[in-house]
Order: sequence, then C-alpha cells, then structure tokens
Amino acid sequence: MTKKRKNYKLKEAEIEFRKGLSKKLVIGIIIVFIIFLLLTVKLSWIDFIRGDTYKMMAYNQQTINQVISPNRGTIYDSTGKALAISASVDTVSINPTYIKAEDKEKVATAFSNILGLDYNTVLEKVNSNSAFQTIARKVEHDQITQLKSWMEENKITKGINIDEDSKRYYPYNNVASNLIGFCGSDNVGLAGIEYKWNSVLTGTPGRITSLRGGESQEIPNDSEQYIEAENGSDIVLTIDYRLQTIAEKYLKQAVEENNCSRGGNVIIMDPSTGDIKAMATYPDYNLNTPSEPYTESQKAIYNSLTTREEQITYLEEMRKNIAVSNGYEPGSTFKIITAAIGLEEGVVQTDTEKDFICSGGEQIYDTYIRCWKHYDPHGEQTLREALQNSCNPAFMQLGARIGTRTLYKYYKAFGLFDKTGVELAGETNSIFYKEDDVGPVDLATMSFGQRFNITPLQLITAVSAIANDGILMKPRIVKQVINTDTGVVTNIEPEKVRQVVSKTTADKVKDLLYSVVEKRNW
Repeated sequence: MTKKRKNYKLKEAEIEFRKGLSKKLVIGIIIVFIIFLLLTVKLSWIDFIRGDTYKMMAYNQQTINQVISPNRGTIYDSTGKALAISASVDTVSINPTYIKAEDKEKVATAFSNILGLDYNTVLEKVNSNSAFQTIARKVEHDQITQLKSWMEENKITKGINIDEDSKRYYPYNNVASNLIGFCGSDNVGLAGIEYKWNSVLTGTPGRITSLRGGESQEIPNDSEQYIEAENGSDIVLTIDYRLQTIAEKYLKQAVEENNCSRGGNVIIMDPSTGDIKAMATYPDYNLNTPSEPYTESQKAIYNSLTTREEQITYLEEMRKNIAVSNGYEPGSTFKIITAAIGLEEGVVQTDTEKDFICSGGEQIYDTYIRCWKHYDPHGEQTLREALQNSCNPAFMQLGARIGTRTLYKYYKAFGLFDKTGVELAGETNSIFYKEDDVGPVDLATMSFGQRFNITPLQLITAVSAIANDGILMKPRIVKQVINTDTGVVTNIEPEKVRQVVSKTTADKVKDLLYSVVEKRNW
C-alpha cells in the first residue's frame, strides 16, 4: 500500500510538472508571437510609411550635394555701360565636429584676424555641436588667399569649407540708384530693376551629387551627377548713362539751390518710343551701401531717429523711386493737357482775340480762386497768350467750356486713370474724384492741375503723346534681354497704346508750347 501510494504521488507530481511546463511553453510561445508581431508591424511601418523618409536620410548621409551658384545677369545702359555686375567671391563655413579640440581656439583666432570678425562670436560657432556653421559670406579673394595659406601652414584641412559665391557691385555708386535698386546678401533683388526683373537676372542653381565615406570624404565613382547651373540673363535698359548723369547733376543743383525739402525728380523720355532715357531722383543713395544714408542731410535725419523701426522706415523712403511711387498735383504743367482737349473738341482756337479774360481771379460759387498775377491781371487773352502767361482764370474758363464728362473721357484716353504698366517696382496709380462727385470748384481747379494726384511718369507719358503726333506709347525701361549661356537676344519692342488726339491738334499744342518758351511774359 505504501509503495503504491508513493508511486501514485510521483505520477501526480509528474503530471503537475508537465502541466506547469505546458503553461510556460504556451506563455513563451505567445510572448514570442507578440514580439514577432510587433517586429512585423514595426518593419512594415518603417518600410511602407516611413520608408521614403529613411531612404532620404540615408541618401543625405551617404551623398555630397554641392550647389553651383549661377551668375547673376549684368544690367547695362543703352550704350553698353555696365551699371550692375556680379564679381566672384567666396563663402567660408565650418563643420565644427571635424575640427580637433586643440585647434578650435586657433581656428577662431585665424577667422577673427583674417576675416575681421568678432573672436567670441566665431569661437562660439567653432565650439558648437551643430554639423554646419556659416562663418562669413561674400569674402574677397585676398582674404581667402590668406586663409588658405594659414590652413596650409597649420596643417588644418578638415572642417573648414570654402565655397564659390558671387557679390553684386554697382560701379557708379549712386547713379540711377532709385531706379536700379539693389540685392540682399543672398543675391536676390530687393528694390528697383533688381527686384522687378529678379527672375530674369537670377538664373537657376546647378548641383553636383557624389558619394562620401564614413568620415565625409568624397568617394570617386561613376554615379556622380552634374547638373549645370543656368546663369541669369543680362538686361539692357533704355537709360543713357550720359543723359542720366546730366539729369542728376542739375536736379541736385536745383533741389539744393531752392531748398526743396521733399527732393525732386526728373524724367527724360523719347516720345516716339516711350523709352525712358533718364530717371533721376534726389536725394539718392549709394547702391553699394543701401542701408546707410548718403547725403549729409540724410545722415542728420537718420541719426536723429530714436528707434530702429523709424530708421528702417526712413531708409525705405530714401530708396523709393518717386517717379513711379509718389503721386502729386502737377499744377500748371497740366495746362498742356487741358489745352489739347479744348483744341481737339473744337471749343477753343489758338489765337482767337479776347477769348479769355483775367481780372485777377474767378468766383466759383462760394470760392474765389486767384490768378498768380492777381495784383496785375492779364486782361484779355488768346489761348496762346493764356498758356504763355500760365493764367489760371483762363484755364478755369476753358475747363468750364469742356465740361467734366469730356475731360474725364480724355483723362482716360491719356492713361491718367491707370498705371502706365512700366516694368518697374512699386508703381502706384493716380487719385481722382469720381466723375459724379466733381463739383464746379473741382472742375475749375482740375483745369490747371490741382485737386488730383498723378505720378511724374503718368504726366510725362501723357505729354509725350502730344509730342508724338497724338499717339500714346507705353513707357519702356528694358529694351533687351540677353541669354548669357546661348547669346540669344530678345528685343522688347516699343508698344503703341492708342491715338489720343489728332496730329493736327498735337501740332497746334506744340506750336503753343514753342511760344511759351520763346515769348513768355513772366
């Protein structure tokens, strides 16, 4: 009995052991299955969802991508004189992790001395844990030569990168500065022609792609890819350097002699083509240092400003091309337009005796508007004499004959309600009353160029139509685009807008204006 009981207990224990073993085995299998399932899910997530990302990370780690900067196109005047050019310079950068610890202070000192940089700022970059740091951009060749010599003498070759770049130069400093504009540190146009024509001047960067090893050294191989940069195109302006400098000289003289606090603007246009031969603004600025005031008066105003925001706003105003961005009341110069409309409509002739009477002013409802010579009135006048005398009452009388509706019809035809469409940055439009809101006083003052705003370019474009036998031309500032890679020249032809007044009327107005110059009485 004892032996049987003992055997029975042994069998029981064995059964229990096997049960326990089976449970553990099942649990182990389940755990292995779960782990396998998780690994499968993870691998699937990596392969199907994050696959492209990891492939790109691996590609970036295993390849060297060098950007080839395109050359920015040159800006020429109409005679072939280069007004904006790009010169070859270099950008210095570092891979801090590849610079030995014992060399870091030495490298920072060299950068500071050779490139003229702040030592502490450079040292912070050299000691950083980042993979890449830019030390200096637009470094001249003599400094690069010194840096390369220092690197050779000190046997430091890893971690310092010198990459070719370009820098924008303006050989004539402030000539046509408000027209040409300038570029930022990345060679992107920020103002003027440089901004408006940036896509043409910039070009397309190229790229060299090759493999690299574990220490980032380049591995020669047949899979290297070379994508050539497409250089920016050159552009030829309608501006004539000689006329531009003459206009700037005499504009500066006139502004200073007459204490014109708001400065001034001169435009010279070829009426037959719409070509802008000169566009001068004063005060101007130095294109090579666009963030600094140029004249002594500018410096005084700039230094008197208390906040950086005020200084930035002032610099932006200083760099404006007021020929297209600022409106003004044209005053008596607009009498040319009123005279042309009156002649075209047949409500006036050039030499009708006693056609207008100046008694020193005109009473328009509750407003008395004086002639500039109210103390000695012009008396009876023809249209020719009224224009010679620049007599406001005579043109108020002419404006009343023409009427608002007809004036506005011709204002539209002369392009005064629209931007000219010139290819320049920052062109603004005119400001006129709505036709239905024009009252008798407004009509009177508009007839001699007040109570509305137009840009200097809108005015010269309209007046040039009269000089061009009554044909309005679109202003042209760029006449050619030259592909520097292929040599192909694209001409931008003059563009006729419309016939505004007849040739007969235009000839009469030109004859009147000749009289203004030759026989004026003031």
